[in-house]
Amino acid sequence: MNSNGHAIKLRTVFMGTSAFAEHILSALIGAQYDIISVYTQPDKKVGRDQEIKKSPVKLMAEKNNIPVFEPQIFDAETIKALNEQKPDLIIVAAYGKILPREVLELPGFGALNTHASLLPKYRGPSPIQNAILNGEKETGVTIMLMDAGIDTGDILSKQRIKIGENDTYEELLQTLTVLAAELLLETLPHWVERKIVPEKQNNSEATLCQLIERSDGRIVWTDDAESIYNRYRAFFPWPGVYAFWEYEDALKRIKFNKISCLKNNSEMKHHIGEVFQVGEKFGVQTTTGTIILEEVQLEGKNRTNIVDFINGYPNFIGAILK
Repeated sequence: MNSNGHAIKLRTVFMGTSAFAEHILSALIGAQYDIISVYTQPDKKVGRDQEIKKSPVKLMAEKNNIPVFEPQIFDAETIKALNEQKPDLIIVAAYGKILPREVLELPGFGALNTHASLLPKYRGPSPIQNAILNGEKETGVTIMLMDAGIDTGDILSKQRIKIGENDTYEELLQTLTVLAAELLLETLPHWVERKIVPEKQNNSEATLCQLIERSDGRIVWTDDAESIYNRYRAFFPWPGVYAFWEYEDALKRIKFNKISCLKNNSEMKHHIGEVFQVGEKFGVQTTTGTIILEEVQLEGKNRTNIVDFINGYPNFIGAILK
């Protein structure tokens, strides 16, 4: 829609992959934008059965009869095919590919990216997780005009929100997804009508985040309890947080599906990583504070609440987790 409430009839190409991107694509379709094609990551095999899985964006495009392209790379042939579509605008959200300059320069209204951080902070592929990991109290979304760098383009609009002290990645993602779609729909008409002056990013304030790996979920008990709790929040539900327990002469991986945090417990003296009883609860000693265990999952077993787990493995109390 333009600022007068009429649909903007620009030939628009959408590029995205994740559920975050799917919601934004759905919002654009709902606002009657002319989405002429969708670019997304190729189908991939998942799970033990290696089942072929389509991206959320591809499923949304197919539902709305929008042509889908899944290039592995943007080579000369792919760029030529995109150019033949004569796009006026490209909108990108959590696509997972770096676009070459030739693609960014195709549409007259440029390529706009929807990024889930307050740029220039947290450029890169995992801004929500990194904001939580670092104990940020606020975050937001940014609409930017893309250039050849990684989230380095000029800013068109921003929207801030508070991060709740117990917000997990999953919860914050849901909030930011809705916010991003709303901000994009609010920004686009003003951009198309040339009412926005792009703002340069302050590169001296920039931070860059990396892809999250499964191994990042391992807990280091010499960290303080608040940092460990932030790691749990950032990596819920994937990859999750875990440690190792030496049980029956073998190191068993134990995942912590639900925990909470006691930041200060100076009166409690235990070894770092030791499991002990805290009143009616069970916790693990850290350098500063205690992690309270609520739901755990031993390697090869089902997830269970900590009381039932202790009943089944009473020698877990006193164990030193690694």
